[in-house]
Amino acid sequence: MYRNKFKIRKAISDDAKELKNCMDAAYSVYSNRFKEKLPPMNVDYKEEIASYPVWVAESNKKIIGGLVLIFEDKYTTVANVAVHPVYQGKGLGRSLLELAEAEAKLRGDIELRLATHVLLTENISYYLHLGWIEFDRDNTRVYMKRNIKS
Repeated sequence: MYRNKFKIRKAISDDAKELKNCMDAAYSVYSNRFKEKLPPMNVDYKEEIASYPVWVAESNKKIIGGLVLIFEDKYTTVANVAVHPVYQGKGLGRSLLELAEAEAKLRGDIELRLATHVLLTENISYYLHLGWIEFDRDNTRVYMKRNIKS
């Protein structure tokens, strides 16, 4: 299975540039849907790595995915999860979300949350398929949550 062909590890400051390139590539496939850049494309990943728990996925020493979490008081937020387009559909996104769940469980949280853009309909469908539920929505975002299994 493809899961054996990548490694997920904690990000370090030196990963920032390559992580940004990966995230930009991941979100660029949606660029024709938006007038402005999506928030993940304007992020300083060096600052993200210094401020939040961040993981990268590597294959052949190249960063192919990333995960940024924010630990809230009673739940964990998936602030960003993305996979380079070349590696999408091979289980890496699911592995990153499983890691998010494991990290939240370690903290004693019983819920994961995330927000995605309303125009990213395939992402919404993917999260629903993985057992997430929509709990709120506004003009630009769909807010989703997933109960963590004990």
